[in-house]
Amino acid sequence: MRAVDGSEPLVASDVPEPVPSPGEVIIDVAAAGVNRADILQRAGNYPPPPGASSILGLEVSGTVSALGDGVTGWAIGDQVCALLAGGGYAEKVAVPSEQVMPVPRGVDLVSAAALPEVACTVMSNVVMTGRLAPGELFLVHGGSSGIGTHAIQVARALGCRVATTARNAEKLARTKELGADILIDYTSDDFTTRVKAEGGADVILDIMGAKYLAANVAALATNGRLVIIGMQGGVKAELNIGALMAKRASVIGTTLRSRPTTGGPDSKAAVITETVARTWPLIESGDIVPVIDSTFPLADVEAAHTRLTSGDAIGKVLLTL
Repeated sequence: MRAVDGSEPLVASDVPEPVPSPGEVIIDVAAAGVNRADILQRAGNYPPPPGASSILGLEVSGTVSALGDGVTGWAIGDQVCALLAGGGYAEKVAVPSEQVMPVPRGVDLVSAAALPEVACTVMSNVVMTGRLAPGELFLVHGGSSGIGTHAIQVARALGCRVATTARNAEKLARTKELGADILIDYTSDDFTTRVKAEGGADVILDIMGAKYLAANVAALATNGRLVIIGMQGGVKAELNIGALMAKRASVIGTTLRSRPTTGGPDSKAAVITETVARTWPLIESGDIVPVIDSTFPLADVEAAHTRLTSGDAIGKVLLTL
């Protein structure tokens, strides 16, 4: 089959087709999501977990074509999408059956590839870990990103007010269409001042890490929760413990890719179960929609990466097969 393993130059090459191990399904890939984790892996800064495929790609959509021993609940021919630890930039991928999800009704097969990573990330970090509740103020950084566009819609569906940062009027206008109430151009406005004027954020979803740590803590409301899922702004910063204690606030760092497939409430299986139960009905009702910036054929994978790293994308970038 054709696949992209992240080596340079970034092109598709011939590799052996996967064979399903017990508990796995094989998906014939229709589309794969492009994520910043792929950019980091390509640069040598985010290796796949032990035992995972070295092929790039953390999410796909497609059709089940084979079942490993012991798989129940799925049949050959099912149209699905899946969260991966790797292997998505390929014509076929082997996936633990617990990480497979049905394509939501009303979503086409290619567009479904835009859902697994963002939906599971937001469910696990904003809802399950951040405990975002109706009536609270939610701040998401990078609101025009794939995660940001989905997080805005989830928070709106929960009955929350939403503040978001983005870098220009076009991006902020799109976040407003999706349900954001407080629009902050981070190139010219101070998000801490704006959010504190609204009483502080109850939950902040942060992709910047060190660069925003002090400002995020300052922007939290009493009992606020800062959930850090990215390090685009560095890995080390000074934390004012006094400010954190005064607010009885929490700073939480979390990842999704390295979690075990099964084994408890923090496992990928638990996150996927919760996502399908709580987010899929909102997608099927039209309250949440996949936001897709652009699609590229697998042969144009380099152009897809360039689009994502340009900072101009609004929503997800996909590869099609």
